[in-house]
Amino acid sequence: MFKVIVNAIKTPEVRKKILFTILLIVIFRLGCYITVPGVDTFALNDMMQSSSNTLTGMIDLISGGAFSRLSIFAMSISPYITASIVIQLLTLVIPALERLTKEGGEAGRAKINKYTKMLTIVLALIEGLGIFLSYKSSGIFIGEGFLTGFLVVLSLMTGTALLMWLGEQITTKGIGNGISILIFVGIIAGLPGAVTSIIGLIFVNGAFSTTGLLTALGITIGAIILIAAVVFVQQSERRIPVQYAKKVVGRKMVGAQNTHIPLKLAMAGVMPIIFASAFMTFPAMIIQIFVPDIATQTGFWSVIYQFSIATSSSAVPIGYTIANAIVYLLLIVGFTFFYSYATFNPADISSTIKRNGGFIPGIRAGKPTTEYLSSVMSKLLWFGGLFLAIIAIIPMMVRFLPIDLAFGGTSILIVVGVALEMIQQLESQLAVRHYKGFLE
Repeated sequence: MFKVIVNAIKTPEVRKKILFTILLIVIFRLGCYITVPGVDTFALNDMMQSSSNTLTGMIDLISGGAFSRLSIFAMSISPYITASIVIQLLTLVIPALERLTKEGGEAGRAKINKYTKMLTIVLALIEGLGIFLSYKSSGIFIGEGFLTGFLVVLSLMTGTALLMWLGEQITTKGIGNGISILIFVGIIAGLPGAVTSIIGLIFVNGAFSTTGLLTALGITIGAIILIAAVVFVQQSERRIPVQYAKKVVGRKMVGAQNTHIPLKLAMAGVMPIIFASAFMTFPAMIIQIFVPDIATQTGFWSVIYQFSIATSSSAVPIGYTIANAIVYLLLIVGFTFFYSYATFNPADISSTIKRNGGFIPGIRAGKPTTEYLSSVMSKLLWFGGLFLAIIAIIPMMVRFLPIDLAFGGTSILIVVGVALEMIQQLESQLAVRHYKGFLE
């Protein structure tokens, strides 16, 4: 592995991409410490310390601590994720958007990307206003007039727009998917705090605790097993054999070729987890905007709020957690199918195989090939989607531990998934230059 890293650093093109990605990550982390204008940092710290086990704590985890500091990156990339979900859902019901996606080519994708960015700015404006109005009465702002509100909302919107640009630059000029990497960096920024919490289980008030040691070992071993399982599923694939008959190309006879179509178990990667998490926590974010003290109230909206934050907090009754886990599971499986079929169309693959004179052994070309690919893909997606959902839900059910793991499963899925994606992209960069990859 170290030899591969050395080869990557020695290769000018790959080294440039790695350094560029690191530079943008450093800019992201620096921005997490730049507080928006007009904030009383002492009052902010007092308020955030009492909100570490709620939706606020979950948002702060994703943003890498930016939300607890109310920095310019406090909203993280969540408006862009929400906008992406909305645009992709609209492509299913608006024929013009569907044509742009399927037939528009590069120009069509550029237009879809433009619409996503426009919607992101609108959602960032709404969320920024919500943050200011929600915390206006808490005394964290030095002034409560129009100018303070304008500066706060503008700063938050600018931060989201800058993050969107950073993600785009990483995707096009760096290594990996930019949006996923920003979320990945935000999560691992809290790793030192998690290690400190585990050490705190072993040494309670300076005294060694045998029970705490066993608990810490259980958490560590469980995390290792979880990571190994995620890596196994992320790397597993079903290979569909494809044969191509002999054909004449120019004046030459091209011989028969045997190849395969790799279908991964986790074809959609970590995107279903990210989409489902954003979808589940969205109601709580909206309710908290209009009712800042909803956590202390009762009634219908309080029920919806507690149901929504159960994804990210264990400070709710077990009934809400179970109901949330069921809906969360269904959403992850649903988004797995939706995202996978949006990126891999069996009909298009079947048409391409037929057009190039190929066929799957034992399957007729055309519609039977499409049905066969759809059947295989459906079985893989059911397994992969349920696996991701169960791993994301198990930590929500572990309520007897003295450490909050409500978001732990989702965090591990995102971190491992993004890390594997980055390794695969780096491997492809090295393979072009005849180097062996990490997983050889």
